[in-house]
Amino acid sequence: MYHLSRNPSLTRVRLPRLRPTQFAVGYEEVKLKAEQWSRMGKKQRKIELEHHVFPSVLGPGAEHFIIDHHHLGIALMEEGIEAVWVTVLDDLSWLDPAVFWRTLEFRSWSHPYDHRGQRRDYREMPRRLTELEDDPYRSLAGLVRAAGGFAKDQAPFVEFMWADYFRTRVPVRTIKKQPARATREGLRLARASDARYLPGWSGQTAKPV
Repeated sequence: MYHLSRNPSLTRVRLPRLRPTQFAVGYEEVKLKAEQWSRMGKKQRKIELEHHVFPSVLGPGAEHFIIDHHHLGIALMEEGIEAVWVTVLDDLSWLDPAVFWRTLEFRSWSHPYDHRGQRRDYREMPRRLTELEDDPYRSLAGLVRAAGGFAKDQAPFVEFMWADYFRTRVPVRTIKKQPARATREGLRLARASDARYLPGWSGQTAKPV
């Protein structure tokens, strides 16, 4: 989380104006976040909003391209929140768009892969949070992490790496129709030795004989 007290240089930006830096989110995770906010009272919402800061990079057109909190941003919009605090980590607005997007990817500030895990051209990047695609496997990764399947890691786009791991192992129909069953299967797979290359893996490797 990016805390207000640690970011003295902040600006208030309307959520529809924020530019995404990825193609997809897990809408089940968006749904869970929206439900959490729906249970908050007005005072608690105000406190939470004062302490949630969206990290961004100034890009072409001097627009704010957020590099985190895409799920939260969509959930807040669904709950009728209009604006959030945004901090600028770098001003790259002077760069040519192609160089801008290459720079974001080089710094691990962009994830140019769609809801099928396929790489896409930066020119196809959605312009608004509400245009992001639903990746069921990103939802599954979030559910498995929440259930303790793997540890939270500070590396960027960890859940998308786990989503790609599940993509060839769990049928998408199971995720959509039987999420609890998909989560149980995801927990089993998350602890398998095949997943030991992934950040946050909490399984055990075989002991040498």
